[in-house]
Amino acid sequence: MTVTTPEHVFQLTGSCNNYPWGKKGKQSLAAQLCAKTDKSFQIKDDEFYSEMWFGDYPDFPAKKFDTGEPLKDMLEKNKEQLLGKKVIDNLDGQLPYLPKILSIAKALPLQIHPNKELATKLHKKDPENFTDPNHKPEIAVALSKFEVFAGWKPLSDIVPLFQLSFLRQYVPAGTTDTWTDVTLREITRSLLKAEESSVEFVAQSLLKTSKEDLGPKNAYIPDLIPRLQDQYGPKDPGTLVALLCMNFMVLQPGDSIYIPADGIHAYLSGDIVECMARSNNVLNAGFCPPADRNSYDLFSETLTFQAHTAADMLLPSKKSEKSKEGRTVVYKPPMSEFDMLKADLGAGESDEIAPSDGPGVLIVTSGEGTMLADGKTFDLKEGSIFFVAPETAVVWKTEKGMQIHMAVV
Repeated sequence: MTVTTPEHVFQLTGSCNNYPWGKKGKQSLAAQLCAKTDKSFQIKDDEFYSEMWFGDYPDFPAKKFDTGEPLKDMLEKNKEQLLGKKVIDNLDGQLPYLPKILSIAKALPLQIHPNKELATKLHKKDPENFTDPNHKPEIAVALSKFEVFAGWKPLSDIVPLFQLSFLRQYVPAGTTDTWTDVTLREITRSLLKAEESSVEFVAQSLLKTSKEDLGPKNAYIPDLIPRLQDQYGPKDPGTLVALLCMNFMVLQPGDSIYIPADGIHAYLSGDIVECMARSNNVLNAGFCPPADRNSYDLFSETLTFQAHTAADMLLPSKKSEKSKEGRTVVYKPPMSEFDMLKADLGAGESDEIAPSDGPGVLIVTSGEGTMLADGKTFDLKEGSIFFVAPETAVVWKTEKGMQIHMAVV
């Protein structure tokens, strides 16, 4: 019997989805990039296109470009060659990350991704809604201006807001001037559980409060209230939690944030490359219809409080040691599942990337060029997605300029 050796480098197509927070039609970068490689994918002007996934997760799987075979099937048949010993021994023997392009027109749900211990319990109890036992820390790298609520404000910025008369009722009885994260947990719980009429009243009261009384660090709050209410109505409690308690951040292309497991966040607008541990578990508490919200008590008890400034959320890029020419940076989140490389090549430039212990998946986010890998030359165009097996070096070249994002183990 002849055993066929799998290709070490091959092109993929992604899968797009249609959540209503996505951008419409051709305004969606996710849809544009998906259409460049999947010829069966037709963009409709009146359809929302929120995400393109290009990992092996079954919900929206990547497939081999020329045969249509699901990436997951290819990896299961050729684990040693395509995943490598490190992934087989330490990372569950499957692609350990899930890369996506997101095109965001309005706020995603106010959410957290449960840690491994809770995810295992939820998956056992409710496998239909919690489809795996894994955690889901993630990074988001901005491709455009990117607005996001992420992590908690410093307590020193939150406490003065709750001294306003219409917010004092949400402070737990017996609270001293010295707040703790326990105080913040209970305030979040109280805001989420507030009567709809109370949510409306607080929002209206914030709109009437002068920017001087809100303080310079919270002066943006009245500007965002009408926008969030226009998206999700005046009764959604996510508006209060996000505006009163969370960092509002505006990132520029190339900026990145890291969301730890159990880290509270809600993306608001922009195009991003997102990559996460291989999971699709989420707990939602706002910026979504009431039927889509999880238990407010479960959500509140699951919250963690590592990040207490906007700076805590940022994940700066560093020069990549894998880059021979120094034109590729790396985003290194504090987790074992992946790093993210970003190559920015000007006209006539190239870079060589040293091999990795595990698999890589790359996407060309702009421009065009070529890739030399595994003894072959591959054409790269905007939207091209490629799988690169472990221990495989690649050389990228461009005549006109090219940007590549690549998840690596």
